[in-house]
Amino acid sequence: MDDQTRTELEAAAFRRLVSHFRERTDVQNIDVMNLAGFCRNCLSNWYRDAAEEKGIDLSKDDAREIVYGMPYADWKAKYMTEASPDQKQAFADKNPGH
Repeated sequence: MDDQTRTELEAAAFRRLVSHFRERTDVQNIDVMNLAGFCRNCLSNWYRDAAEEKGIDLSKDDAREIVYGMPYADWKAKYMTEASPDQKQAFADKNPGH
């Protein structure tokens, strides 16, 4: 597989992941973090890091809007729920010092 094709496939997979996250607003970030070790915010941070490596200035808020499909504050107000004590404990157990 050539580099261009690999890049195109990776981009398509990324777009599908982002689309899936946008559709699954019922899935909370803490649940994804507890199960997979990353969440929508991590994905937006990785996107921002990649932009910075290319010399592109991208704010944290702009990167989050790319992943969430709307301003983060709007997503939080519409879809984010308070984490349960069990969710918080699972997060603390898996991410000491975070």
